[in-house]
Formats: sequence, C-alpha cells, structure tokens
Amino acid sequence: MTQNNNKSRSASHQAYEVIRDRILNGDLPGGTKIVEEKLATELGISRTPIREALRQLGHEGLVVNKKVVQPTEKDLRNLFQLRSLLEGSAAKSAATYLPVEDLTSLSNCIQIGRDGAPEEIMAANERFHKIIVQASGNSLMIDTIDRMKSIIYLFRKTVVLYNRPRLIDEHEEIYEAIKARDGEKAKQLMESHLQEDLDFCLHILRSSSNGRL
Repeated sequence: MTQNNNKSRSASHQAYEVIRDRILNGDLPGGTKIVEEKLATELGISRTPIREALRQLGHEGLVVNKKVVQPTEKDLRNLFQLRSLLEGSAAKSAATYLPVEDLTSLSNCIQIGRDGAPEEIMAANERFHKIIVQASGNSLMIDTIDRMKSIIYLFRKTVVLYNRPRLIDEHEEIYEAIKARDGEKAKQLMESHLQEDLDFCLHILRSSSNGRL
C-alpha cells in the first residue's frame, strides 16, 4: 500500500511539474482548458494524479476550474496589494535583522540584474525578494508568499522581458535603505517598487492584443 501511495505521489508531482512549467513558459496561455484525459495519455499515468496536480496548481493560483488562470485587473490589484503589505513589512524587518552576508547576496542580485541574461535576471529578481521576505522571520508571511510564487513568476516575467524602466535601480535603492538600517524608508521603497510593477503589468495587459500577460 505504501509503495502504491509513493507511486501516486510521484505521478502527481510529475504531472504538477509538467503542467506548471508549460503555464510558466507560455505553452499553456491564460484561458487554456486543461484536458485531464489528454494529459493522462501523454504522461502515461491515470487521471487521479492529474486531478491532484490540478488541485495543487489551483492552490497556487495558476489553475481555476481546470483552466489556466487569466488574471483580470482586479486580480492583479488584489495580488499586488497583498504583496505590498507583506513585502513592505518584510523590507522594514530586513533593515533591522538582515545579516551582512545576505546584504552581499542582495548586492549580487542587483549586479546580475544589470548584466545578466533574461533568465538570470528573473532568477536574481526572485532571489532578491526571497532574501528580504525570509528576513522577516515570520513563517506565516514566508509561507503565504511561497504559495504565491508561481503566479508572481508570471508577472516577474512580464516586467523583465518587457524591460520595465528602473526595475534594478529600485532594487538598489531598497538595498541601500536596508544597508543603512532605515526600516521606514525600506518599507516605503518596497511598496513603491511593487506599485510600479503593478502599473507596468496593467499597462501591458491593456495594450496586449489578446488581453493576456
């Protein structure tokens, strides 16, 4: 029984990774219906692991009613409002508690952001925000952001691939405030940074011919 359960979990994880990666790399654009039977046949597994994978992706906000999420302006605003509350608070905490070695890591992320290839910039962007959130020491906050990481990735991809102006400059300003141990300034800069991300994503959403990011 245990062996069968392990196989089921393994198949579910495989299905989860395949579907998630196709959503994140654009092979399954927003609004696409996910057909369980087709995926089960393609992956050589039963429909049960597919359903489990879809539940997990639904928990992360990538799939709604077996369709790839197609965020509305309201969805975007709600997501960034939550991020601003959590990450603004985390930036304030980071100014007090972030170790020196993590300051160095933030600086490295900024350098990659200026000189790296798009995929490297996206990874550095994610790491920059993750280091700051981890500095909060708040496990609930960390878990909440972690559950949002896949949907956040879609918008991070938008701001990087469409070359949002001053993206890395803002990271550097946040870093300098944290380095100076100025919590209020770090909080304000993080909130402003995320507002700029939101405004940029909304602009892309509105100007896109098919209405999708």
